[in-house]
Amino acid sequence: MQRTAIVTGGTRGIGAAIAIALRDAKFKVGVNYCGNEEAARRFCDETGIPGFRWDVSDYAACAEGLKQATEALGPVDVLVNNAGITRDAMFHKMTPEQWNAVIGTNLTGVFNMCRLVWDGMRERGFGRIVNISSINGQKGQVGQVNYSAAKAGDIGLTKALAQEGARKGITVNAICPGYIGTEMVASIPAEVLERQILPQIPVGRLGTPEEIGRAVVFLAAEEAGYMTGATLSINGGQYFA
Repeated sequence: MQRTAIVTGGTRGIGAAIAIALRDAKFKVGVNYCGNEEAARRFCDETGIPGFRWDVSDYAACAEGLKQATEALGPVDVLVNNAGITRDAMFHKMTPEQWNAVIGTNLTGVFNMCRLVWDGMRERGFGRIVNISSINGQKGQVGQVNYSAAKAGDIGLTKALAQEGARKGITVNAICPGYIGTEMVASIPAEVLERQILPQIPVGRLGTPEEIGRAVVFLAAEEAGYMTGATLSINGGQYFA
């Protein structure tokens, strides 16, 4: 039976790698995006994966977007909550707007998406939810109080929701990537990367988006039904939770 997967923030970086990995594992995949229309169009054209635009922080927009996606692909069996933003600032300079934007997308967005697929998963007796958190949700990070709080919240949501879904055949797990070789990390000056970041990573390199994608494929599989409420730390040994 071919399962249907939706990946939020799925047209760039880690999300794109996850979507491609699921497609290659024979899932029927759709991706959500919100901002970069050009990048989304390019990704969808190159991969053949359909894209659907909505803002995950808006519950009504999620409902409408999921309606379109399910009409095209069928009911959602696998949900990967990958969409995320940053609005970094030291706390004494952080504005309510910066706080609310990050909490809205990175935490409330996960609630919105989970809530809208949850009833269907319960009725069908099967579901796989994978929440992409962050190493900074585990250990915190200077200048990212908003981001760290949201990503830590994703882990708490994962653990609680996993308990509610267990008897209904729904697993809920989190992945916490460390430094991954994406566009965001590529914008870090090479000197900072070489002198300050890589020395903190015992394996001595950045992770790849594809490594996160392979972990998602495992968690989404039929055979992963006994793994729920877990947090996978994929960070090269930088932090042990």
